[in-house]
Amino acid sequence: MNDLRDVLALMKAGRWSEAHDQVQRDATGLGAWLHGLLHLEEGDLEDAENWYDRAGRRFRSRGSLADELVLFEAALDARDAART
Repeated sequence: MNDLRDVLALMKAGRWSEAHDQVQRDATGLGAWLHGLLHLEEGDLEDAENWYDRAGRRFRSRGSLADELVLFEAALDARDAART
């Protein structure tokens, strides 16, 4: 399992530890953003902000976790559409 959609599925299933282990293998900006979302869900705001910075995203301007997940999934869709 190495796709960010798989990591997202683990996150949504409440399998945070597995999702965290998997996302650490992704060095892309989207991977950094999802890593930040995992820390946000955990309540670790300091690490979440660090990963948002690595992703080039503005942590302090973010929406709710639910809002961010919608944006993240849209970004995955755009990435996948660009690949085809």
